[in-house]
Amino acid sequence: MTPLELRKQLLLAESELNRAELVEEWKAISVVFHGVADRARKYGSVALSASVLMAALTYFWRIKSAPAQQKPTWWQLLLKGAKLGASLWSQFGQRPKSEI
Repeated sequence: MTPLELRKQLLLAESELNRAELVEEWKAISVVFHGVADRARKYGSVALSASVLMAALTYFWRIKSAPAQQKPTWWQLLLKGAKLGASLWSQFGQRPKSEI
C-alpha cells in the first residue's frame, strides 16, 4: 500500500468518525430543543389563559364602572386585557437563572 492510499484510508476513517460524532451531537441538540419547545408551549398556554382572565376581569370591571353610552366593545376589552397580561408577563414571567 502506497503512502497516498494509506492517507486516503485514514481520511475516510476520520470522516466516518466525524459523521458518527455529528449524529450524536444532533441527537443531543434535538433533545434540548424539544425541552425548550415543551416549555414554550406550557408558558404560552399559561400566558394565554392569563390574558383571557385579565380581559374578563377588565370587561366586568368596565361594565360596573362605565356609563351605558361609553362602554367599549368586547374586542377592545380583550385587546386591553391581552396588553395587560403581556406587560405582567414581561415583568414577572421570565427571570434569569441566577435568581431561580
